Formats: sequence, C-alpha cells, structure tokens
Amino acid sequence: MSVEAGQVSLAEPPDVIATDQALQSILPALTAATGRLAVDTERACGFRYSQRAYLIQLKTSATGVILLDPTGISPDSFAALDTAVKDKEWILHAASQDLPCLRECGLNPLRLFDTELSARLLGREKVGLGPLVADVLGITLAKDHANSDWSERPLPADWLSYAAADVEYLIELAAAVEKELDEAGKRDWARQECEFVLSAPPAPPRPDPWRRTANIHMVHTRRGLGVVRQLCLVRESIAQTTDLAPHRIVNDRAISALAARVVDDGIPASLITHMRTDWRHRVDPEHMDAFVDAVSTVKGMAQDQLPSVKAPRHDPPAPNVWSRKNPQAAKRWEAVRPAVVALAESHHLPVENLIAPQPLRALLWDLQGTQEASVDHQLADLGVRSWQRELTVPVIAEALTQQS
Repeated sequence: MSVEAGQVSLAEPPDVIATDQALQSILPALTAATGRLAVDTERACGFRYSQRAYLIQLKTSATGVILLDPTGISPDSFAALDTAVKDKEWILHAASQDLPCLRECGLNPLRLFDTELSARLLGREKVGLGPLVADVLGITLAKDHANSDWSERPLPADWLSYAAADVEYLIELAAAVEKELDEAGKRDWARQECEFVLSAPPAPPRPDPWRRTANIHMVHTRRGLGVVRQLCLVRESIAQTTDLAPHRIVNDRAISALAARVVDDGIPASLITHMRTDWRHRVDPEHMDAFVDAVSTVKGMAQDQLPSVKAPRHDPPAPNVWSRKNPQAAKRWEAVRPAVVALAESHHLPVENLIAPQPLRALLWDLQGTQEASVDHQLADLGVRSWQRELTVPVIAEALTQQS
C-alpha cells in the first residue's frame, strides 16, 4: 500500500491465523471489542471453480487487523467466531460479493453497512474501494494483487499487506460516508438497501448458462448449439471435480469455434479428428476422451433433443424490440423511462439504484393497473424497496396517465 505524503503508512501485516488454537486465542478480544467490525475476503476467482474464501480480513478499533486462513479452521471454530462478532455491525465494501463465501464459513452478520452501495446512493462516480478511500480519506491503496490466485500457499507477505489494507480504513471510511448520507438525507435509503442485501436469497441458477459462451454467435445450427451445450456440461463437471475455473479446462472460444464447424446440422467424422488435433495443446490429455464422447453424443441426437436456435425467454425482452412484440408496453416504456431517468438525476442517483432495470421492465411489460396503489403493489411484489417506491410510484403513475 502507498499513501500520500503526511499520511501514516500501514505497518507490516499481522501473522495469519490458520489454526483453531490460534483463532480461539483471539476470540476474547474480539468479543470484548466495541464498535463496528470491518470485514473483507479474498477469493481465487478465475483460478478456482469454487467461490470460497481463501483469506478473511477483520478489523475492530480495539484489535487492529486480523488475517484468517479459512482452509485451516474448523466449522466449530468458525461458529465460535460468529458468536463473538454476532452483535457487531459489519462493514463491507460490495457486500453481495463477500457474503456468500462468509456464509459458507458459517459467518452470518445480523447488521451490515455497505460502503460501496452507500457511495452509489450518494451519486459518486468512482465507487471501487481504492478510488473511494482516495476521494474520501485522501489515502491511496495499491491494488496490485486484486486478481491474484489467493489459493496459493504460502501467501506472499506483500499480498498480505495488500489484503490488510482493504480493511485498515473501512471503519473510518464508513463513518465519513455515513456523514455524507446524513447530509444528503439518504441514510434511511442506505439502511433499507443494506437490509435488502442481507436478506436477499441466493441468485437462482441461470437457465441454459451455456448460451452465455463467448462467441456463440458464430454457431448457426441446432446441432452446433447442441455441441456447445454438451461440451459446456462436460467442462462444468470437470471444473467442479478438479476445483479449477472452467476456462482453465478449455476456453469458450475453442468450444464455439469447434461448434461453428457444424454448418449443415450434421457432424462430420473429420470434426473429431480436427478436435483431437486442435485441442491437443488446450486440454489435459486425461479429459480429451470425455470431450470427444460429448461431441459423439450430440451426433446421435434426434432433432427434438437439440436446443432451439433462439433462446427461450424467461423475462421480458429488451425494450428495443417491444414495439414489435408488445406495442402497448413499448408506449409505456417510452413514457415512463425518461421520467424515471430525470427523477434519478434530480436525486443524484444512478438510475439502476433508484429502480433496477428488471422490475421496471416487468412492470411495464405486464402492467396490472395505472393507479398509484396498483403500481406500488406490483413493484413491491417485484422486490422494489419502500424508499424506491416512495420516489418512483408517483412519477410512474403520472407518466402512465399522461401516456393514456
């Protein structure tokens, strides 16, 4: 970490707590500590299949920074840690990214303050931790190891210094951001948003996740799409078993390029030969037969077993096609969207934080009524928070009335 002239530099990082015994020794201090708890995690995104935490950083004003290696700590010890910090308000930056892996360890906050989310509500353009700390506290954090493989052991000392810096200033940052929220009259908005993040269920699995394969637009036949689907299923299974990120098994571009060769809705025998040659340096030899078998499986599929060229829709389509698919909804969108954007600008908010795109589209695609009570009820069912509805419902209802 680097700091501007005149600032206090972060000391050497503390030793990593990697055993139950070491964790038990710090629990009394954590239990006794008053005030808030700063929390962050480091994962191995892009390297590992799992989203588990490979380092957990904690800080209270009394204890200073604590670094935990979750791989060496038992569930019982994590349960004891959870009890020790249960009554504290946790400060996280972009909490929705960290909460799943914290909960996987058995750590479940009851109260939360999210500095990233609060910065969005304040209309700040730069809401990443580094830029926000620099803007609010005048301290520059190094971000050299943000994309490192945190599953490595032992973790280098400079990585640990980087990780410790992520919680070193969170308590001071939260206090300063809260003051801004109070001055802007947005403190209750932040409270509701943080409660929503805490109570939100896990995101449901994406339907047909293989359709998000990079360069899939190159694949024009149903059997070619079947190849993409089957290869992705095999890759997912291997990635899960080996705990490697899927792209480290074989990347999307290789899958799409192979499937794009299925141009006549058939799979020529030469495709398997090409695959064994082209993928020789891409794929671990022990996995090659599984991928070849996947292609052979698709070769024998009947037409009704193959995916459709057009992906089935589970949500309203993009508004730019509404005029053709749902003309009345298109008119509602054209009336309401500019009014909502103007409202967000008047409150110095990103429009997606005033109301997320999905519930607004769902409302206007299948409107149940134009009166304020009806709009409010429909948006509440779609998960829109009360502060958001208080602002948006009158504007939406008025725009709908004028459009009618």
